[in-house]
Amino acid sequence: MNKISRRNFARLAAALSVAPYFSSTFAQARPVVQPSLPAFWPGYEKAIVIDFLASPGPFNTAERVTGLTPEMVKNAVDSGITAINLTIGGRTGTGIEDFFRTMAIWEREMKKHPEALMQIHNMADLAEAKRTKRLGIIYGFQDCTIMGDDLSRVEMFSSFGVRIMQLTYNVRNQFADGCLVPDDQGLNPFGHELVAELNKQKVIVDLSHCSTKTTADGIKASKAPVAISHSGCKAVADFPRSKRDEELKMMADKGGVIGIYLMPFLVKGRAPSDDDVMMHIEHALKVCGEDHVGIGSDLSITPHNVTEEYKKSHAVFVKGRKEKGIAAPGEDENIFMFVPELNKSNRMELIADKLLKRGHKEAVVEKVIGGNFARLMKEVW
Repeated sequence: MNKISRRNFARLAAALSVAPYFSSTFAQARPVVQPSLPAFWPGYEKAIVIDFLASPGPFNTAERVTGLTPEMVKNAVDSGITAINLTIGGRTGTGIEDFFRTMAIWEREMKKHPEALMQIHNMADLAEAKRTKRLGIIYGFQDCTIMGDDLSRVEMFSSFGVRIMQLTYNVRNQFADGCLVPDDQGLNPFGHELVAELNKQKVIVDLSHCSTKTTADGIKASKAPVAISHSGCKAVADFPRSKRDEELKMMADKGGVIGIYLMPFLVKGRAPSDDDVMMHIEHALKVCGEDHVGIGSDLSITPHNVTEEYKKSHAVFVKGRKEKGIAAPGEDENIFMFVPELNKSNRMELIADKLLKRGHKEAVVEKVIGGNFARLMKEVW
């Protein structure tokens, strides 16, 4: 009898299961229909796979990260993902103490599960994560408010492994405007100093959640290629968190990469589908070229289990974000923050398979599922 790997077993289990993710009370309910047994692309095993915003633990839910369950650890390994950009702090309203508290949790988890997790500081670490089939964790910020008025903190946080920093999160901070600011002033003088310091410390500048002008200003100000780690294309679905073709082209011309997210902001008025994901990827490929598009799911690797308790918790989560003024248009109590067909730990493999079936070449698919972000990391670091 032939042996079957843990990941292949997980694929088989996923392929044979059908989960009722949406009840009839939710807008545009879409049951997940799996084929009996998909023939997955063998190139996935060899590819460097990078999700440029994700977590092995709870993410984009009301649940606080306190540690990983055995299921979460197994899903991290079975996913086949080589590395993720993990938000370790810096979100609006968090401080240095929150950063160290969160970092302590992840340091503990990596020490507890050395066979499954490792931290990524450089390209050698990325190669080692791939060789040993572990999930590589790159610490990242989703806001730079945590810097206060002291830019020497960039070097300090970088020394702890924060290698990606987003300028602002939806709102205005001391550096720049986020995508929800109506009077968009872009990157201010202190923000220009921040970008220069990020470049100096070889930290990737992330322009997700930034306003249109901040995005353009950040691209122009940075001497290194930038990332838009998790976003979409305004030309496909006009949401504040997505980017115009003009900025996408500017980003690509300077060597940057956009990660398409798997969020409600892919389409208006209903839950997004995997076809909606493809529309954004393919539009970005058309505008930016095959060397400048990737994936930043903005999700936990472990699938969401939609129970009645989950539905109530999601509604509370969205309500809380709205009350804080950080929720973007499109965040809805009745539309969950994931794509039903891709609500599986092997979602990156499913994306690769769907791209191939739509006629994209293997070399292009390799770039989209990780190769482009690997190249960006190498150029900046």
